[in-house]
Amino acid sequence: MILSHIVAASQNNVIGVNNDLPWSIPEDMKFFRDKTKGKALIMGRKTFESVGHPLPKRLNVVVTRQKDYAPEGAVVVSSVEEGIELCKSRMDEYGEEIFIIGGGQIFKDTMDIVDIIYLTRIHKDYDGDILYPD
Repeated sequence: MILSHIVAASQNNVIGVNNDLPWSIPEDMKFFRDKTKGKALIMGRKTFESVGHPLPKRLNVVVTRQKDYAPEGAVVVSSVEEGIELCKSRMDEYGEEIFIIGGGQIFKDTMDIVDIIYLTRIHKDYDGDILYPD
């Protein structure tokens, strides 16, 4: 198993503002799509909601403490660890690399256990309320 972060961050480590990206960079979105297609993704509820739909051709795993949360097209778990175990059990279908795609707290909680960080650095400072951990 390979556990990876995939993220774009500004010079001042902003990755989000008001549950959205503070920029629109088509090349970075294409990189994200190409890299994660056919793979397992772990994300927080707010990240899932900011995307607005399950990402196609991927296993969408949403971490939340909300017991009654049941979005169509996603699997809900109560912890990152549970999400990792679920993804590991489906490696024959989605491959051995598991992508963590946000948000900020999930990135922070998994920083010490990831094998790879795919970081797109945006060479500008942005105002935002979600930061990628140092």
